[in-house]
Amino acid sequence: MSTLYLIRHGQASFGAENYDQLSQLGCRQATLVGKYFRDCGVHFDSVYSGDLSRQRETARLAIASQPRVVPHRIDSRFNEIQNDVQIKYLMPEVVKIDPGIQALVDKGLSSSKDYQKIIAAVFNYWVSPSCSDPRLQSWAEFSAGTRQAVADIVQEQGSGKTVAIFTSGGTLATIVAQVLGLSGEQTYQLYEPLLNCSVTQLFYNSTKISLSSFNDCSFLQVLGSQCGQNLLSYR
Repeated sequence: MSTLYLIRHGQASFGAENYDQLSQLGCRQATLVGKYFRDCGVHFDSVYSGDLSRQRETARLAIASQPRVVPHRIDSRFNEIQNDVQIKYLMPEVVKIDPGIQALVDKGLSSSKDYQKIIAAVFNYWVSPSCSDPRLQSWAEFSAGTRQAVADIVQEQGSGKTVAIFTSGGTLATIVAQVLGLSGEQTYQLYEPLLNCSVTQLFYNSTKISLSSFNDCSFLQVLGSQCGQNLLSYR
């Protein structure tokens, strides 16, 4: 069986000067997802990640539990959607459609929940036919790059392999939406519920990719219950 595991990075440092680094909880999540794979007997033939620090560090901490050295390849096509750049350039158009978004912006984006609402509005505008801002990578270009990156892995790795991709929420949601044949307008429904270090499993062969499970974090729930801590996070 040929398997692709998609793992969202551990919790990043929301509100810190450098967001693109794992928080203390994020490091623990990454370590625990690695131990989860080890304990389940899942041995990776290769792992991939984007070049963002939170993605690379999650991969490093996770594969430390593997019984042998695993090649870790960097591919920027698995980087996250450029949310901050999109907010900067698309917000003037978004508030025309939904004036309520302006009130959230005026409050500042210190609240993770408010920030998620902003991302939702901007993302859904970005993937719509109405968006044609030349200063941004288009949805068509981004989604085509993500699709090709997965296709390249399938071709390169071949059959019978177990491969992990450590990426971010928007990119992971895009991959799953493509597997399910969903449109850009439907992709955000998969983006919003993704938890840090959740595991999504795909099966593949030379002609197709199928979804087996999505956004599984049951191992974090069990471990958190055992130690009396909340190990789940969204940002």
